[in-house]
Amino acid sequence: MALTWVDGAVFAAFVLLVLGVSLTAGRKGKSSEDYFLAGRKLTWPLIGFSLIAANISTEHFVGMAGQAFGRVGLAIASYEWMAAVTLVLVAWFFLPRFLSAGIYTMPEYLEYRYDSAARSIMAGYIMVAYVVVLLATVLYSGAIAMNAVFGIPEMFQARFGMDGEQAEFYALVFSIWMIGIIAGSYTAYGGLRSVVWADLIQCSALLLGGVVVFYLGLKTMGEGSVFEGWSRFTTTHSDKLHVIRPWNDPDVPWVAVFIGGLWIPNIFYWGLNQFITQRTLGAKSLSEGQRGILFAALIKLTIPFIIVLPGIIAYDLYASEITNADSAYPYMLGKILPPSLRGVMLAALAGAVISTFNSGLNSASTIFTIDIYSKHINPSVTSRQQMRIGRIMTLVFVVIACSGAPMIWKMRDGGVFKYIQEIWGFISPGIVAAFVGGLVWPRASAKAGKTALVLGPVFYAVCRMPGWFMNEPAGGPAKLLYDFSTMAFLHHMFIIFVALMAVVGVMTALKPMEKPVTMPKSELDVTPDPLVYIGGTGIIVITAIIYYIWR
Repeated sequence: MALTWVDGAVFAAFVLLVLGVSLTAGRKGKSSEDYFLAGRKLTWPLIGFSLIAANISTEHFVGMAGQAFGRVGLAIASYEWMAAVTLVLVAWFFLPRFLSAGIYTMPEYLEYRYDSAARSIMAGYIMVAYVVVLLATVLYSGAIAMNAVFGIPEMFQARFGMDGEQAEFYALVFSIWMIGIIAGSYTAYGGLRSVVWADLIQCSALLLGGVVVFYLGLKTMGEGSVFEGWSRFTTTHSDKLHVIRPWNDPDVPWVAVFIGGLWIPNIFYWGLNQFITQRTLGAKSLSEGQRGILFAALIKLTIPFIIVLPGIIAYDLYASEITNADSAYPYMLGKILPPSLRGVMLAALAGAVISTFNSGLNSASTIFTIDIYSKHINPSVTSRQQMRIGRIMTLVFVVIACSGAPMIWKMRDGGVFKYIQEIWGFISPGIVAAFVGGLVWPRASAKAGKTALVLGPVFYAVCRMPGWFMNEPAGGPAKLLYDFSTMAFLHHMFIIFVALMAVVGVMTALKPMEKPVTMPKSELDVTPDPLVYIGGTGIIVITAIIYYIWR
């Protein structure tokens, strides 16, 4: 698909708008609290939009829509709809504890609850996961989407005389570095304040673009009529429109969704994950933070309609033309978007990628500066030195992520969304067990918390790795091992979490702390807001209705 001057003008205007607003906002930061937590002055609309913009990226447009295009169908929407319920629980139970402690990072909370070693272990996990997995994968999937929609490899072929695969690779590298440089520039300059103001603009473009694609997809299915398109959509693909899958489904089993493993990555991601929780830690009060989280939960309920359902629409329209499910969404964009809207969708896609990338960047920089540099390298560091180190490490992480992202090229046969979710399994059960165990058992010792953190990745590797390297045996114990290791990774996450909680519980019973830990107190207003409980209950009820309708 060739770009027109209109496409380029719209995209350039969008980028300039984002850079202008974010850099202007970033100029207000004068201290490390300003830089890393926006001075703890964020209001609920900024928090809500920023949470969604940080979360939704091309791993959704490429990977989640690809899962919907394939066998999973609407069931993949459980990642979004159950996330809304998780956000309600985070607003009710987790945020009050974290804000009252006045922390900058989630690893910092573990130091207060356990000891400095627990903080360092979690900081190390998060650093590696952000730079090696999150940032590199976001850049890769973003570049794939941009190349598919706007035909950048074809431009390289025509311009430089490259063959197809060579042009595809160099176009990938070009797009990766372009995204990394744009995102890294304002993130390094302004910190979290720049990020959340950019997120406000980019999330709006994302939601608008998704609605337009859904509308045009239905209109194309209905040969000019949206209502005819919806009728065809619901009748022709009824087999893909069930959100509840069998208990032994390899991707989204219903047991994992409602009472099992899906809760582990959800609690980790939305309640304990630095690049998400950093927005809520920057709230001006508990009420603002809780309302922002509920606002994000409400938006989360709509995401499947602009990402998952279009993946099924792409299956209806272009199943015979698409060989890789992960390319379904961008392929459909290239087919249905008129020239006047390409720049808008480029802006939406770029916004999705950049929002998630710069969120990960800012959080990785925060963790390095606060949990590693200030703790172990230079304990006497000043506030201004922290800001300088944060900016330097942001740029370092940009270079590392941009250099490593093309290596994911070998994975281009698909499964980006599932890959990301599965890799998080190495750290999420242990981290959730350490936090939840510390909350459930006030006398849980530092040794118990650190044991959960250390054993989590080990247990997950033991569960998953046989299936990665074994061929399916004919029978016997080897077949049982293979069947266990190839079951849904969500089941493994739940099994590991239960095992780790048992370890923490037994260690606490055998040798509890003499007295519970006294957490530090923040000067922030942490007065509960009664409306938050009413609003959260409403979101849970709406989610239940959605599951009943699409069961």
